[in-house]
Amino acid sequence: MNGKVNGAMIGLGFGAEFLPIYAAHPQANIGAICRRNAAELEKTGNQFRIEKRYTDYDAVLADPEIDFVHINSPIPDHAWMTLKALDAGKHVMCTVPMATTIEDCQKIVEKVKATGLKYMMAETVVYSREYLFIKEMFTKGELGKIQHLAASHPQDMDGWPSYWEQMIPMHYATHAVSPCLGLVDGLAEYVSCFGSGTVRDDIAEKSGNKFAVESCHIKVKDSDLTAHIWRFLYDVARQYRESFDVYGTKKSFEWTLVENEPHVLHTAKKPEPEIAEKVEVPDYAHLLPAEIQKFTQPAEIHDSEHLSFIQGGGHGGSHPHLVHEFVSALKEDRDPMPNAVTSANWTCVGICAHQSALRGGEIVRLPEFTLG
Repeated sequence: MNGKVNGAMIGLGFGAEFLPIYAAHPQANIGAICRRNAAELEKTGNQFRIEKRYTDYDAVLADPEIDFVHINSPIPDHAWMTLKALDAGKHVMCTVPMATTIEDCQKIVEKVKATGLKYMMAETVVYSREYLFIKEMFTKGELGKIQHLAASHPQDMDGWPSYWEQMIPMHYATHAVSPCLGLVDGLAEYVSCFGSGTVRDDIAEKSGNKFAVESCHIKVKDSDLTAHIWRFLYDVARQYRESFDVYGTKKSFEWTLVENEPHVLHTAKKPEPEIAEKVEVPDYAHLLPAEIQKFTQPAEIHDSEHLSFIQGGGHGGSHPHLVHEFVSALKEDRDPMPNAVTSANWTCVGICAHQSALRGGEIVRLPEFTLG
């Protein structure tokens, strides 16, 4: 692509956080915004000085000046909006998850292959400063051989938009799945998952899921590794947490139990009192173009009162990294990370995990289209 890539932001709640990042990026521009609520659309358009404002998604897709869409709409909209955009010849960045059914994930993967367009699931965790810190240690050999991976994403969704009451915990599991698989550049081969406890009757009726907690083991394909992840959305007392633990032969990293406290690094073969040490994870803004480096910092968050940040800590400074990866992939004509197949694998882990939980922990294999 010559010149800047021109995109449309779809959904302007959480999506508005990305507008100043795209505006500052040297190779990108948001040329249009789209939201169903006309009054809020005008408010955001005026604030960010974006002239093209749509309440109709089809009108966005018909705009020949738009190269890509960045979808931040509610989860039930992700699959159909993605498919429509690909049909219209637009590249897609979509917030997590890719979809909530295996069938929709497969349709997206097949559509991407057929069109040659780019798809990226905007998974924040694999661009967070904690993940980048662990990845750097692993790449340098400081962790040694990885022996086990673990992640969790407990979150109390009372008070969030009502469609969350229809969500099954493992159908929104990519924040826990992605760091485990991404670190070792692996794909999930099969899963076994158990449900535990029960949610209250109204949540069970709306979601079709009775389990309060779902706990899953993932077998990493072509590897001796497994990963353990767990999720809940309602009726469990626990502070919000998106954790990622890595256990290596030389060093291991464990996520803090309490938000905003230091993480812990364990070093093998030291005297027992010296094995564990608290660590402050550095920022990784230096990996980005100078124009967008500031957006890794909480002070640059557009709406710090949004629930995504009150229960999310700014997503670990990941937003400018996501934007830069997607824009770079378009400019360089390469697959972004994660691409469609990897995004489908990460998403289908949770879908297959819930199937396993309903069958008492029975092994469920990932569909072939997610395996490369």
